This record gives sequence, structure tokens and C-alpha cells, in this order.
Amino acid sequence: MFEDIPVDVSPMYEGERIRSANMFVELAGPKSMGAELVQVEEDVEDGKIEIIGPELDAMQEGDIHPLGILIEIQGEHLEKELEGVIERRTHELCNYVKGFMHLNQRDAIWCRVSKEALAAGFKLEHLAKTLSILFKEEFPLIESIAVTIMTEPAKVEEFVSKAKDQYQTRDARARELSDEDVDVFYGCVMCQSFAPTHVCVVTPDRTALCGAINWFDCRAAAKMDPDGPIFEIEKGDVLEEVKGEYSNVNTMVAERSQGTVERVYLHSVFEYPHTSCGCFEAVAFYIPELDGIGIVDRDFRGETPLGIPFSAMAGQCSGGKQVEGFTGLSLEYMRSPKFLQADGAFERIVWLPKEIKESVKDYIPEDMWDKIPTEEDVSGLKEIRSFLENKGHPIMERLKIVQSETSEDEAEVAVEEETSLMEGIQMEGGPMAPVAYAPELTMPSSGGVKIIFKNAKVYAEKVIIKKNDKP
Repeated sequence: MFEDIPVDVSPMYEGERIRSANMFVELAGPKSMGAELVQVEEDVEDGKIEIIGPELDAMQEGDIHPLGILIEIQGEHLEKELEGVIERRTHELCNYVKGFMHLNQRDAIWCRVSKEALAAGFKLEHLAKTLSILFKEEFPLIESIAVTIMTEPAKVEEFVSKAKDQYQTRDARARELSDEDVDVFYGCVMCQSFAPTHVCVVTPDRTALCGAINWFDCRAAAKMDPDGPIFEIEKGDVLEEVKGEYSNVNTMVAERSQGTVERVYLHSVFEYPHTSCGCFEAVAFYIPELDGIGIVDRDFRGETPLGIPFSAMAGQCSGGKQVEGFTGLSLEYMRSPKFLQADGAFERIVWLPKEIKESVKDYIPEDMWDKIPTEEDVSGLKEIRSFLENKGHPIMERLKIVQSETSEDEAEVAVEEETSLMEGIQMEGGPMAPVAYAPELTMPSSGGVKIIFKNAKVYAEKVIIKKNDKP
């Protein structure tokens, strides 16, 4: 089947990573542009392969080139709603090729070719041929297929613009449905080759983290390939309506994550946030100093308010990990009426890159638009706080309440601990004399007890502290 392909083609290479030291060239990615698109057409020349722009053997080691992958398909039973489903498999099938790494999806793709692959004679035409074979093998509904790969900058730029229009059309259709309108959600484990414990839960109100698959896409995929990586999840009982917790979702996630993840909140970054793969379009992250949430996407080049860039943050929460205070998400999810609803939605957002803010402008409440700063407005936590105060961001009122409650709780605990400790103190010896003064003094202890003296003046010849066993 792959006799003419100079490198191995097998699912065993799906998790292969090509590091910079072993990379010949990079295609698309954060330093260039690219997109992939599957289109159902009425007249497709089966087996047609076309490369527009420089081939690999005309590139120089270390080069970064744009990349466009257009896959045109035809079949009697193919429908337009299947385009997104089939397109998402580009990620998986490209990674079957030894020496070719494909990350992400849609217009965020990031690919690399290894030095070994080039030395073996691998070219982009071989990638195109491999895809044409694998897609027909994976989807029997495809009767004819043509693959065009572009590396010519002008052609890729034009192609990316066309692809984005198609993505927007698909996404708009999915917004007509809500979680309450359906009894079935969907799960996707397509990214488990890179994130073994990640199970992506897709609902009408929550597009897949990659942004490439919505609820309608999943429904079509599950019907077309019942044994594939996308499957039905009966909602089951609603355990936490606002947070988005469902009994059967928990059961399925636990099963498909090998028991690593037992509970998931679909609409919160706290306690049990959704796991993150690595293909997510953006990350929502908690900023404890402000009790707010920031969001950064993979196209943002600067540092986040936490002092780290997107790449470092992605490394902390990707791979299928469930990390409280962090969750991967799609930009389309930010247009959902359930967007982080358990956390306060946009009233809890205290920082956004300008490009994200502009892209979801129509979905940010009008009274919040000027209150959410971007990298152009602020730099650092102090500036963000000042901005929020000046603009009257609702998070400031929340901060005052939280700080007030915290102070009261600390005062109550301090009184209780002081009373309890004094009951167990025995003084021995003669006249008392001052031996120490400290505004705050912490004493070492064990058994889970922490002793803190505030504005302490200690008069003692001998102090014995005994644990109070009274209830």
C-alpha cells in the first residue's frame, strides 16, 4: 500500500515528537501561518496530488515555511456536516508518517519534518499520497479524493482566509443548540497518543478544546464510525447544574482515563476542571492575587500576568492532567452562554490578549468591555489591579468581600486557638521577666498544630505547652 513512500507509515509513530535538534524544517506553527481544510465536492479527480510552492528538497535546514493542506472528497453518501469530522482526523493520520509531526488543528497547525525523513527521500508529495490512501481506508464513504499541499506564501495566505470562513460557518450552526436540548454528549480520545489520560467532553455549549469539533460533528462521527475515537455519553443525572457535572460523564471519563480522572466540571476552572490535551486553542488560568481569571491563546507571544508565556503554561496543564486553576479551552467556547458560568463568566475575567478580546467582542457583556484589560493596557499585576479599580471591575467588590471574610475567619480562629492553648499552658518557677517581643512569632510544632503569636510579649521562667485533648 505504501511501497512508494520512503518512510514507514504506521499508527505506532503517532506519538512521535520531533525536537528542534532533530528538525529539518518547520511548517506553519507560531512563527508562520497555515491551515487544513476538508471540502466535500461534486467532482473530484481521484488520486490527484498537487504541490504548490517549494518542495522539501528545495528548502534549507532550519527554514520555517507556511503550509496549507486542502483535501477534496467526493462520495454518494458524503454530506457537508461530515467535513469537520473528517478534517480533524488529519492530525491523527499525518502522525502515522515516521519523521513527520503534526500538532493542533484548523488554522493553528504546527508541523515538523525530521532530518532522517529528508535523508530517506521523503517529500510533501509523499505526505499527500499517504493522506489520500489513509483517508479512503478510514472513511469508506469517500469514493474520490484529491490532496493539495501549499507552501507558496501568497497561496497559503489566500487559503487560510478561505478556511477561516468555512470554520466560522460550521461554528455558527452549532450555536443554535444548548446542553439542555439534548440527552447525549460526546467524548473524544483522539489526542490520547499525546495525552493518555485526556478525555474531551463535547456538548452543544462546549466545543472541543481544539476548536475543530462541535456537537454536530461528533454526532456525525459517532454514527459513521461507532468504534472510532468519538463516542456517545449519556448525560445521566445532573449533579452540579451550574458547574456542569453529570453522573454518566464522570463514569465515562473515569473509564476512558484509566481511572485517573473521576470527576469533571465542564464550566469551571476550580476543584475538578476539564483535563487538557495539548491541542487546545487557549488556556484559562487563575490569578490568586486578583481572585480573577486570565485567558491566553497559543498565538500570544508575550508573558501572561503569571510571568510565564503560553508555552510554559501549556506545559503545566497539558498531557491529560487535571490541574485546579487551569483548563484548556477553545475560543468558540468563549462565545457560549455557559462560558465558565460557575466562576462568574466574563465578570471574573481580568486579563485577555487584545486579539482574543476583539474576536469575541460580540459576546462580552457591553458593561464589561472597557473593564477587561489587555497586554496593551497593562503590564504586571499592580497595573492590572489599578486598571480594575479605575474601571470599576466587579472583581474588586468580590476581592473586598473575600478579604473581609478571610480577616474575620482568621480572627475567630486566632481567638479559639489562643483559648485552647492557654488551657494547656503550665507555668513553673519564680518571678516572671520579659524574655522576648515579636509582632508575629511562629513556633515549631507537630501533629498538625501551628502556633502563631501576634504582638507577643513573653514573660516566663519556664513554659510547658501540652496538647488539649478536650473536644
